[in-house]
Amino acid sequence: MFLKKINTDLLEGLKEAGLTEPTIVQKKTFGTIKSGADCVISAPDGMGKSTAIVINAIQRLEKAFEQSPRALVIVQDKAKVLEMEGLFKQYAKYTDLRVYGVYEQGDIDYDKNQISVGIDVLIGTPGTLSDMFSSAGFDVNRLKMFILDDANVILKVRHDTKVMRMSDGIVKTQRIFFTDDITERVESLADRIMIEPLFFEFEEEDNKEAQEEQE
Repeated sequence: MFLKKINTDLLEGLKEAGLTEPTIVQKKTFGTIKSGADCVISAPDGMGKSTAIVINAIQRLEKAFEQSPRALVIVQDKAKVLEMEGLFKQYAKYTDLRVYGVYEQGDIDYDKNQISVGIDVLIGTPGTLSDMFSSAGFDVNRLKMFILDDANVILKVRHDTKVMRMSDGIVKTQRIFFTDDITERVESLADRIMIEPLFFEFEEEDNKEAQEEQE
């Protein structure tokens, strides 16, 4: 079993993609994210953070519902938007969840029209998403998950204000940071916008030990 009590449609998508066992990051954080608690998850590249984002969003949302997005995933650049879109489409293959990505080189008016038709997961870069928030591109109060990926990278280039402005515009949502390292900026923003956040820190050795136990 990939993870306990996982959505059967999601499980089908994971199996087809060849994922049969979770990484230590996915396994140890699944219950906390599922509970709706705010959290900061730190782990090196290659430990399944992006997949953890996708798995948890699909698990939480389950199926298409109304028009406004219910999960917002903020990533560092266009390449990461496209990568994340690809993962969602792969793992959510057996669901009817609608996923859409936006980035600086796109057409914001076209994007707004597409979003107004109805989506469940919105993925985008800080600048483009911030512009959409300020121009009332969608109803932010439908958001159940506010996820910041590569938080250390995004905050290093001083997107703190944009992320904070977006977060402040949402009355109630679960806030999750995924990061390679819990820097001072990451910790400061978590303290600023999260409610009693839980912190998870993983090292490469943790994954190796978990794999050895499975064998």
